[in-house]
Amino acid sequence: MADVAAALRAATERLAATSDTARLDAEVLMAHALNATRSQLLLHHMRDPEPESFAQLIARREAHEPVAYIVGSTDFYGLELAVSPAVLIPRGDSETVIEAARTALEGRPPQRILDLGTGSGALLIAALSLFPEAEGLGIDRSGDALAVAAANAARHPQAAGTRAAFRPVDWTRDDWRTDLGRFDLILANPPYVEDDAELDTSVHAFEPAGALFSGPDGLDDYRILVPQLPELLTPGGLALVEIGYTQSEAVMALGEAVNLSTRLYRDLANRPRVVAFSHVVH
Repeated sequence: MADVAAALRAATERLAATSDTARLDAEVLMAHALNATRSQLLLHHMRDPEPESFAQLIARREAHEPVAYIVGSTDFYGLELAVSPAVLIPRGDSETVIEAARTALEGRPPQRILDLGTGSGALLIAALSLFPEAEGLGIDRSGDALAVAAANAARHPQAAGTRAAFRPVDWTRDDWRTDLGRFDLILANPPYVEDDAELDTSVHAFEPAGALFSGPDGLDDYRILVPQLPELLTPGGLALVEIGYTQSEAVMALGEAVNLSTRLYRDLANRPRVVAFSHVVH
């Protein structure tokens, strides 16, 4: 039987045609098979026998299944979050939303936070970790997604705990805003991929289409949500909406059409990533 080091070398070769991060994928999956952290794997387990479950994990990744779904979790803004095929896997680009909230609201922390399309709860839980006096509401039309989000909030009592609530809401329905009230901070990572966009197999074959696609130009959900932000924001409130990097002008124009001021935030690759909306100050 091969030891862990040899198994990792062989797995890396197998995954090279599937993944740009073949060695990292192999190490994460090996750590999962050993019920260890990646650091523990590299420091203490390289001479151990290869675990029996490792080959099956590699086969799943070779078939393009995302590592996060295979191991059942991912990291976002320093928080380990459970994920399943019911929710989009949180990306590092989405951390730009949280960083924008941190910088824009310094010295004036929000009291009520709304997460539109909460999915795994990543944005809401990360925001509540920044603003410990705030309460948050995450809405989603998927009951399975809401179950994942609620479990993640319970998993991080210091970050969210009982301060996070979740509610089934579908913003394509006319009455979706009933009883929501107004919020000091609104977060959203809505679907924004064009219907005919070519995506990596690991995305289009595994992640939920309802969280990805939004019409021929990827703007259908923005056309619903952005015009309603004035009725959801408190007078000094802020809405932070993630965008595809080619969509900044179109999304900002939707806000300006309803008399909202706009500001653009860029991600670590210097691409347009988040549009901030607020009421125009007269």
